[in-house]
Amino acid sequence: MTAPLTPPPPPHNQSPNDPWAAPPTSGGGESALWYEPEKPAGPGLRTELIEAAVATVVMALLGGALLGLLWWWLAPHVPLVSDGSAVYFRDTEGEQAVGVDGTFTLLALGAGALSGLVVFLLRRRGGVPLVVALLVGGLLGAVLAWRLGVWLGPETDVAARAKEVGQGVTFSAPLKLAAKGALLAWPLAGLVVHLGLTALFGPRDPEPLEHESMLGAS
Repeated sequence: MTAPLTPPPPPHNQSPNDPWAAPPTSGGGESALWYEPEKPAGPGLRTELIEAAVATVVMALLGGALLGLLWWWLAPHVPLVSDGSAVYFRDTEGEQAVGVDGTFTLLALGAGALSGLVVFLLRRRGGVPLVVALLVGGLLGAVLAWRLGVWLGPETDVAARAKEVGQGVTFSAPLKLAAKGALLAWPLAGLVVHLGLTALFGPRDPEPLEHESMLGAS
């Protein structure tokens, strides 16, 4: 008869139930890992900065030019008339001047919402550089749109224009953004939409592994 196989006794200086004992070794002689090492999530800072710079330039140039063209095209015209010595509003009770600011604000809100959506779809994980890009790019785009609309609009020298058209002839006032706070509509709308989409549909952080929770509890 052969004696039953029994595991070798632990070393004299180590208890079989020692929680601080070294982990068992694999067949290759290397220590087996208790968990997979955590890998860095998302691209590096360099990639995020490049993406943010590209988003800023695209919003400021392309988006600003498009917004300026739409504002120049859709904004209501403010009729003026000259009596030979002064220039007056043709319709003193008209709301065209308010409509000019309102049109710019609505278009800027739409541009901000669209830019926030596009940035989220292209880069779902978000990040601080992209948030800054939405703010800076949106503000620069709004300023460019404002100046482009004024440049494309009617003559800014009202006195010269009134003298040119003659007394009693109606002409359009230059595009003017009276409420400069409308320039903030684009960056704020882009920020709100992007943060909202990221909070609702962005990727979630992975849950901690069960054995890590047990080790932490002990």
